Amino acid sequence: MSTDLVGAQWFKSTRSGAGKDCVEVAFLERGRIGVRDSKNPGGPALLFTQGEWESFTARVVSGEF
Repeated sequence: MSTDLVGAQWFKSTRSGAGKDCVEVAFLERGRIGVRDSKNPGGPALLFTQGEWESFTARVVSGEF
């Protein structure tokens, strides 16, 4: 299954500072979430399902990573 990234609206965290070393996130079709390197916007993106993203962010908040 492929996900079209054309027209995706990518954003950085409000906590990202002025530097360019950030990741960007986009909410995509079919509930998927894309993550990419802001220094390489035309490069590859990681794609997560809603459940995978929720699990990942919960583990970040809990301090596991």
